[in-house]
Amino acid sequence: MSSPTGPAPGLPVRMPRPRQSGRHRRPEPVAAPEGAPTLVLAMPGIPGAEVRNLGEEVVSIARSELPGLDARIGYLDGDDDEYPALGTVLAQTSEQRVERYEQAKAAGREVTEPEGISAVVVPLLAGPDNSLVRRIRQAVVDSKAVAEMTEVLGPHPLLAEALHVRLSEAGLARADRARLFTVATAADGIILATVGGEEAVQAAGITGMLLAARLAVPVMAAALDDEGAVAAIAEQLRESGSTQLALAPYLIGPELPEGLLDIALKEADCASSEPLGAYPAVGKLVLSQYTSALGISAQTQNSPAS
Repeated sequence: MSSPTGPAPGLPVRMPRPRQSGRHRRPEPVAAPEGAPTLVLAMPGIPGAEVRNLGEEVVSIARSELPGLDARIGYLDGDDDEYPALGTVLAQTSEQRVERYEQAKAAGREVTEPEGISAVVVPLLAGPDNSLVRRIRQAVVDSKAVAEMTEVLGPHPLLAEALHVRLSEAGLARADRARLFTVATAADGIILATVGGEEAVQAAGITGMLLAARLAVPVMAAALDDEGAVAAIAEQLRESGSTQLALAPYLIGPELPEGLLDIALKEADCASSEPLGAYPAVGKLVLSQYTSALGISAQTQNSPAS
């Protein structure tokens, strides 16, 4: 029988598991550095409940990867409290940082005056769209906040993964090439649809090569905002032997002008998967752009040396 001072003699004693050391030691939980700049997600498109929910999901994914992260959404076309404009959000982050410093100083705490950037702006764009990127950059300048703007999210292998998953969800591709079953509606040619002109098409083509390697079918990129481009690519794929085409939007969603996708689908006469949306890889890439801008790593920061 155990006594108040411990187990009775002869009984096994549960000892704490020794802390693992060396290269296989699990990294300690990572959190955002104290006083780190705010991550501001630059949201294109017409503000609305669906767009806001998408942005909040992306921000939630980023926060789950880096606890303590201060992340907010700024709408490129926002103009009120419900959908605050990007410039307004940036100005607020700068003002609030100064306020926190002054409050801490007034309370007698030893604090250093804030310096460096107050926010990192990450455009929620899979690929380059010069018109939208220029507008985001101008909003940053007009806000007069000390902020840094990152590149768009792609091209990146994680986006190829996301495209693959969206196609499989629509029944247009096998979920896993290693499995030995087939999908009757699987496409044998993919049109990777983007917006933003030739530069966007070239960038999408890089991710398209990664997608082609995953699916083992030809993938060609086309711009939805270039009249006739999707139809021309569809014809090219059919002439090369593809008989069952599918269109995969290389877009998050809000940046897609209304009606363009429907027109392209009629011209190409094929089925389509959904845009990337708040696929987990999108949130991770948003965080990756943020941490890269700060020169930190959400995976290795504060990790013990091996």
